Amino acid sequence: MASKIKVSSEIGYLAAIVLLSLAVAMLSAADFGISMIVAPAYLLSLKLPFLSFGQAEYVIQAGLFIVLCVVLRKFRAVYLFSFITCLIYGFVLDLWRMIPFFNPSATEPGSMALWLRIVMFVVGVSVTSFAIALFFKTYLYPQVYDFFVKAVSVRYGIRLALLKTIVDLSCLTAGVIMTFAFFGEFRGIGWGTFVMAVLNGTVIGLFSKLIDRVFEFRPAFPRFAALFELESVGRATAPASKSSLFEKEETK
Repeated sequence: MASKIKVSSEIGYLAAIVLLSLAVAMLSAADFGISMIVAPAYLLSLKLPFLSFGQAEYVIQAGLFIVLCVVLRKFRAVYLFSFITCLIYGFVLDLWRMIPFFNPSATEPGSMALWLRIVMFVVGVSVTSFAIALFFKTYLYPQVYDFFVKAVSVRYGIRLALLKTIVDLSCLTAGVIMTFAFFGEFRGIGWGTFVMAVLNGTVIGLFSKLIDRVFEFRPAFPRFAALFELESVGRATAPASKSSLFEKEETK
């Protein structure tokens, strides 16, 4: 069997951010419905035009980070890395949306040919799933959304799949409430949102297995990676790998 391609975890982390932000830009341009996770930030940016999509992510995830610290009943400076990920992601997302094809000011979402919108949606969903799978292969914390699930799951021993489902449904509920409170109708949330809710877990799992067959991720800075270990209630634990955490999620 051919040896796997060795890649540093840090490169995987950066690739995940670039790909995920591209996928979100594609999905928002296709206008069949965006991911329920980013729906609150997207709706906030529509309601408050002075906030870009990426800047709205800062606001939403900052609030969620505060909730995380309250739930964990502790704060460690390293936890802020999840918000740093948010800052990088939001910045790259806004860069993608400067391209006329993804820029709502230049090209109105949903105004392109139907066949092109369908292609963008399918590619966007696939790239989203691949990017999330990459995040699970690195020790660096993902955005606050996913870090919330990982940290609370490890600390309190809650099944990861169950907790992720609760967070996903909470974001969807918040998005539905916001779209009707802001606009009195559905915006940003569509049939594509519900398709992603059903398929994402399975597609992410398939990409995760494919990545494991081809690549081997190792931290370039092992001592730095050790700082990102999470603790369960009552005792410190060895760091649960992102891949092992995700394998639990695949059972959903």
